[in-house]
Amino acid sequence: MKFKKPSLIVQIFSGMLLGIVVGYFWKDAAPGLHLLSDIFMRLIKMIIAPLVFSVLVVGIAKVGDFKSVGRIGIKTLLYFTTLAVVSLLLGLLVVDIFKPGEHMLLELPKAGTDTGVAVSKGFELKTFIEHVIPSSIADAMAQNEILPIVVFALFFGVAAASIGKKGEAVVSFFDSVSHIMFKITGYVMSFAPFAVFGALAAVVAKQGIGVLSGYGYLIGTFYLGLFLFIFGILFLICLVLKINFFSLLKHIKEAVLLAFSTASSEAAMPKTIEALEKFGCGKRIVSFVIPLGYSFNLDGSMMYMTFATVFIAQAYRIPMSVPEQITMLLILLVTSKGIAGIPRASLVIIGGMLTYFKIPFEGLALLLGIDQLLDMGRTATNVVGNAVATVVISKWEGELQPPDK
Repeated sequence: MKFKKPSLIVQIFSGMLLGIVVGYFWKDAAPGLHLLSDIFMRLIKMIIAPLVFSVLVVGIAKVGDFKSVGRIGIKTLLYFTTLAVVSLLLGLLVVDIFKPGEHMLLELPKAGTDTGVAVSKGFELKTFIEHVIPSSIADAMAQNEILPIVVFALFFGVAAASIGKKGEAVVSFFDSVSHIMFKITGYVMSFAPFAVFGALAAVVAKQGIGVLSGYGYLIGTFYLGLFLFIFGILFLICLVLKINFFSLLKHIKEAVLLAFSTASSEAAMPKTIEALEKFGCGKRIVSFVIPLGYSFNLDGSMMYMTFATVFIAQAYRIPMSVPEQITMLLILLVTSKGIAGIPRASLVIIGGMLTYFKIPFEGLALLLGIDQLLDMGRTATNVVGNAVATVVISKWEGELQPPDK
């Protein structure tokens, strides 16, 4: 009888369970296993820039012309902006109703506590523009800065499409590069169960099996917000547009689990693209919307920023008025763009909000112990949000076909 290799889902779950066991019983050896997770994340970072650039260039070039790119781009960005506002508002609504900060029975961190996160200087238009428009595409790729890569790829793809046959060879080249990158990504993904095992073993060994006890209410309310966004907001969008939401979830389940277990949207990107194409989305739409979504459509992360900022204010018993919360929402709408792939970027931006509203920055330490657990949920939500966005744009463009069986 031929042995059937377990699916990636089974392997990842096995890695998670084994990591918990090893972390609990072998506390001395387990912390060193975090090296497995570090290796995996470096492998992922290795493939981000060439994968995103090649996929986006081909997607834009296949759209055909600037007018078509502009039409799809405007629809996509309008959708992303609308969902960003909705996710920010939902984060505020959940934290204001359930008030998790008021349920924290923790001593406030002492002044001068080292949180391990640099203080953000707040939003500056000049800094934002300098970040968006790359002075060197090579430097942007070296730093894995997604947003500058997206901007350059937009110019490159439109230019390649505009020169007709002369650009076809270049587009064909990047099409081949994208397929090679997907193959490399497949090799990297096979290491994911080991990475999950190492990461969880290290966390459990360091913080103990009861790491969730003091933060149960906070985690519960945040995950409730994510649940409401996925099965409330996103489900309603699909219902209105007559998209089979649960069939879509079935197609992207491996990508969502991978994102949840690794807390990395980038790790799930290839699986997401593959699943959406099988679901029936147009390839040019998938290769255009997904890379753009990694900078502009971070629904789970944006919800976390409003939720976490108000949570820390509540923990300090510092009231935030409605005008202050609206101001925070508008600032986050801009400053949150392009944070995907940057470690602890959400915490840095939250730190900026604390400074802006004169909330003690040391409060950020309240989140550091469980940030990984919260990151798992918000990253999975980001993947689901981008998948729904791609299906919606495909539907609007008339390029949504019946799913492959």
